[in-house]
Amino acid sequence: MGIRGFKVDFMDRDDQLLTDFVYEAARTAARYGLLLDLHGIYKPTGVQRTYPNVINFEGVHGLEQVKWSPVEVDQVTYDVTMPFIRMMAGPVDYTQGAMRNAVRENFRPVNGEPMSQGTRCRQLAQYVVYDAPLSMLCDAPSQYEREEECLRFIAGVPTVWDQTRVLEGEVGHCIVTARRSGEVWYVGGMTGWKARTVHLDLSFLPEGTYDVELFRDGANARRIARDYRREVLTLDASEGLDVELAPGGGFAARIVKH
Repeated sequence: MGIRGFKVDFMDRDDQLLTDFVYEAARTAARYGLLLDLHGIYKPTGVQRTYPNVINFEGVHGLEQVKWSPVEVDQVTYDVTMPFIRMMAGPVDYTQGAMRNAVRENFRPVNGEPMSQGTRCRQLAQYVVYDAPLSMLCDAPSQYEREEECLRFIAGVPTVWDQTRVLEGEVGHCIVTARRSGEVWYVGGMTGWKARTVHLDLSFLPEGTYDVELFRDGANARRIARDYRREVLTLDASEGLDVELAPGGGFAARIVKH
């Protein structure tokens, strides 16, 4: 049938019976060369070390939660807290990629046509910041058909990495992560509800000149969260780059040798 694996959902507990099921499912899937993505599950506790075919776990207040949470939910602050806490346990099936985006004042839970809190570029950044060997696109296919630039960037982001460096971080406030796959670097950054300017120091790169594809919050992102700007820059590794992040904002970059 061409099946490579399964995404299993709605386990929603962590008692002995469910834990036994997880290990039996992992063993059975491994026997047949199948991957497992465990959604609706408790946080990782090490099963992926015994059975590396288990490649991702939910166990997180992921983006889907904003469809039915109270309007007071603060997903933006959670986004810049979770990488320092939950993600230390293992990979995270956060289900990012929303193309409907809202600033704090405009956000409301809508199950039929859900929106994310924070800016469009924040969604792009999460594909770099969050450790997820299997990622997904959470929005409707028609949304991505209208957003070719963003889709192309997301589709190009690797899901496994050769090197990771956290360039800046403060729990509950901001995080900037750089990851390398082969000779290509990706950088993702997010802020909380406080706007900030991130100085992207490129000194982690080997000497030389680089082409940088940058997605940054647009001039109107403070009130229209989907507003973004794409730039292509040529920079030396000795140079830095200042990136302004709107409240709830973010940025994402792809860096290759010139």
